[in-house]
Amino acid sequence: MATPEATPPGVPADPPADPPAGPPAGADRPVRADARRNREKLVSVARAAFAAADDTVPLEVIARQAAVGIGTLYRHFPTREALVEAVYAAELDDVATSAPALLDAYPPDVALRVWMDRYAAFVAAKRGMLETLRTGWASGRIATPTTRERITAAIAMLLGVFLATGTGDIPHQTSRLLDLVIDALRPRTGR
Repeated sequence: MATPEATPPGVPADPPADPPAGPPAGADRPVRADARRNREKLVSVARAAFAAADDTVPLEVIARQAAVGIGTLYRHFPTREALVEAVYAAELDDVATSAPALLDAYPPDVALRVWMDRYAAFVAAKRGMLETLRTGWASGRIATPTTRERITAAIAMLLGVFLATGTGDIPHQTSRLLDLVIDALRPRTGR
């Protein structure tokens, strides 16, 4: 019986493994234009469907309204959570990044008001996906977003410009604005 030879110092006992083959096939290829359009269409349709729904929207309905097959939907979004996460991220991006464009297009008070409408649409869009979001966040299947920080930054920008452009008694305006916000948040009875 032959005895194994000693391995010289500094040389691995086993031969090195083959180097990695590189990225998976197609990983560095750009997404086809039709695939990108289908994904965007699915997100757009899902945004509208989730905003209009009071309950869970079937994925088959979203695929049908987007004029794609259910297989196409699942290729882009393998789970309901993946679709909900993409819709939520798109909504959050839109509302959080809209402040500078609004300030460029409108006077500060109008920009603030238009942004508030956009924020209300963001909240409405979550209606049909809220349960999936809560479950996904709790389980860790959906990444916890930085919603509060991003919305606060947009509000700070809008309010900062709005308040900085005012004339006269700024502390009085600030107090009045805050009173209006708090009053708007109070529940109304008798309606």
